Amino acid sequence: MEDDDIPDTMTHDMPDASGAGAPQLRPQSLMLAFFGNHVLEEGDLCVYSGSIIDVLGRVGVGEQAVRSTLTRMVSRGLLRRQREGRKMYFGLTEQATRVLRDGRTRIWREGAVNDDWDGDWTLLGFSLPESRQRERHDLRSRLAWSGFGALYSGLWIAPGKVDVAPVVAELGLGAHVKIFHASADEATDIGLMIRDTWDLESVAARYVSFDKRWTAHLNAGPGEDPIGTRLRLVSEWLWTIRADPRLPSRHLPPDWPAGPAQDTFHRAARQTESPARHLAHQLLQTTLLR
Repeated sequence: MEDDDIPDTMTHDMPDASGAGAPQLRPQSLMLAFFGNHVLEEGDLCVYSGSIIDVLGRVGVGEQAVRSTLTRMVSRGLLRRQREGRKMYFGLTEQATRVLRDGRTRIWREGAVNDDWDGDWTLLGFSLPESRQRERHDLRSRLAWSGFGALYSGLWIAPGKVDVAPVVAELGLGAHVKIFHASADEATDIGLMIRDTWDLESVAARYVSFDKRWTAHLNAGPGEDPIGTRLRLVSEWLWTIRADPRLPSRHLPPDWPAGPAQDTFHRAARQTESPARHLAHQLLQTTLLR
């Protein structure tokens, strides 16, 4: 998926702003995390561009990059702008609100550990010609974000009952896609199927790296910039878990690192929540969205 597509905003090309081994997050990823942290739960608010520049500057995003990202996100329907006198404010659109609520569910409600899998799978088959390469690319990227892996080239699978129909409808591919919910036959080696379908080593490495990095941060104390720290924390955790479809724990290696990494995330989140909120109330200039 390209730079302008929602799920791929959690990939990297920004300078490392949070220590060795940290993912390098795109400005749009950090921008969405900022609005998710400080606007999503506050109702219809817009934030002054200068406040956004201040906060994102704390995680290594320069002023020009912030301004160009704001402009692109407005043009893509993710943000709306609102002028108040000589100042420009930015607020969430319905599309961005849906994206952020989805991310909030992934982070805070579902979690990274799947101990209650019921044996069901969601299968999605599709057939698109070469001339529709961009649409195939978009579909595959959205499927990966929704927890699917490629069982075969045109057959994707995800654990549990995944409501992927809205994604298919949004891409306008309903006539080219078939969706099923099923369970595996006893002859199927589910553990082997999972290892063949998903890159478990890569997923595990993300968890291990996150855990090591943020455990070191916790041991070093809360620091002096809770708002920047929490912005990096949430962005990096979402980058970490977006590669993991919450595969059933009983079919994963016994030392699977998702649980310890998630515990570290929650400890760091508790440490930064109140200080970040307090600092945000001091720093951010806001106005009601009209």
